[in-house]
Amino acid sequence: MTLTIFVMKETANGETRVAATPDTVKKYVGFGLSVLVETGAGNGASFPDDAFAAAGAKIVKDSSAGLKEADIVLCVQRPEPASLDKLREGATVIGMLSPYNFSGFAATLEKRKASAIALELVPRISRAQSMDVLSSQANLAGYRAVVEASYTYGRAFPMMMTAAGTVAPAKIFIMGAGVAGLQAIATARRLGAVVSATDVRPAAKEQVESLGATFVMVESDETKQAETKGGYAKEMSEDYKRKQAALVAETIKKQDIVITTALIPGRPAPVLVTEEMVKSMKPGSVIVDMAVEQGGNCPISEKDKVVMKHGVTIIGYTNLASRIGMDASALYAKNMLNVLTLMLGQEKTELKFDFEDEIIKGFTLVHNGKPVHTLLQAPVIDGKKK
Repeated sequence: MTLTIFVMKETANGETRVAATPDTVKKYVGFGLSVLVETGAGNGASFPDDAFAAAGAKIVKDSSAGLKEADIVLCVQRPEPASLDKLREGATVIGMLSPYNFSGFAATLEKRKASAIALELVPRISRAQSMDVLSSQANLAGYRAVVEASYTYGRAFPMMMTAAGTVAPAKIFIMGAGVAGLQAIATARRLGAVVSATDVRPAAKEQVESLGATFVMVESDETKQAETKGGYAKEMSEDYKRKQAALVAETIKKQDIVITTALIPGRPAPVLVTEEMVKSMKPGSVIVDMAVEQGGNCPISEKDKVVMKHGVTIIGYTNLASRIGMDASALYAKNMLNVLTLMLGQEKTELKFDFEDEIIKGFTLVHNGKPVHTLLQAPVIDGKKK
């Protein structure tokens, strides 16, 4: 039996990415799979229909035409449930499916006896690194955050010595030293800024300093257990938050640019930069709030807007990776290819849901219409405990 893959055109506002590229389509065709691509799916990332067709894909005029034939549906962001009305019974949807806010989508899958794989849930283990979309996209987002800040900031980043005088280097403070934060540090340093960074995880200190930045952190016994097994930061106690806020408040006063990256899966983003801290910053300073989609690390940032408050420009773009559509798509599509290579096995005739494999068990939300992931079986739905 020949499996059919359908690559959907993204419909979310500002989304330029696509779940496959001509290069990965060639791989799928080489596996013996049939590939359908919705017309215009790659336009935002500069992959025209002709490039997909030359790679061996068939271009279909709309999602309905693709969905009724597809065994596997590839997307970047979760489609609206109504857009899957024509989904073939027993098909599998793979993409970033917002697993912590999934209840409405689950009903559509149950009706079609379909399966769903949420790529946000790829386990953070060595064997799964090549499938980790959060890391690949956060890497680009961290880079882009610095680019956006540099565009908005009214001065140069590096020190410049001229006959007319010396330009002091920009001071940049990165809050959160995960994948996005580390890339932001590296990018800001390459542009010549003086960089400092903070994180609740003591293990981040060595990484931050290896990139040439200064590490800022309140040290306590609590920080020794500040990281989950999955490599994410835990939410800290109120006492720790107060101490860290005081240290951050003193640090922020001296900064030209602050980039916040702190996220906790399934929870609102922690507030790191209060309005009082914003007021303390120098006129012309810039904040890039990379957590704005989950409420923001700065409570006065606004989703998908650039606003001026208290003399500070606050950038609140929710999808920074999509602002580098071609590269973001290429990395995402390669992550997707690695996921499918794992699940197709050597025969390439069916997706194998081997729940003995910790990767497959970790990212499968629904199988044949039935919820199988612990997120859907009790603890967290729509971000709340039930």
